[in-house]
Amino acid sequence: MTAGPQRAGLPAPRVWAAVAVGGAVGSEARYLLGLAFPQPAAGVDLVVLWVNVAASLALGWLTGRWSARPAPDWVRAGLGPGLLGGFSTFSALALSLERLTAAGSAAEAAGYLAASLLLGLGAAALGLFLGLRRGRNRGAGAGA
Repeated sequence: MTAGPQRAGLPAPRVWAAVAVGGAVGSEARYLLGLAFPQPAAGVDLVVLWVNVAASLALGWLTGRWSARPAPDWVRAGLGPGLLGGFSTFSALALSLERLTAAGSAAEAAGYLAASLLLGLGAAALGLFLGLRRGRNRGAGAGA
């Protein structure tokens, strides 16, 4: 049985399914980490910070790796926007910033935002560097 004709610009059903499954797994992983390490009533939510840094590192690595050795569309979509998109969270970061600001901790909120941006960008750059290096090493070893 074959699928019907694909409409221009729309991903294949396999891609949609990969994003949905990846997003569910990533969101649940973040949720479970939040349960294992509850957010303090006041102060910085370190779980959100480290989840976002870890997702940035992983996405950087995958991007670098895939630039040398591309993966199928459904794999890229399932791991990138799906798994890592579900795992990382901008909305929880924004909520933490709002809570800190509302509690009169604007300086702490600014520090948290700066740390999130710097650590996330640094992790993404490191991941990209490592992924590119890994992809080049694998490509040379495979004779490609």
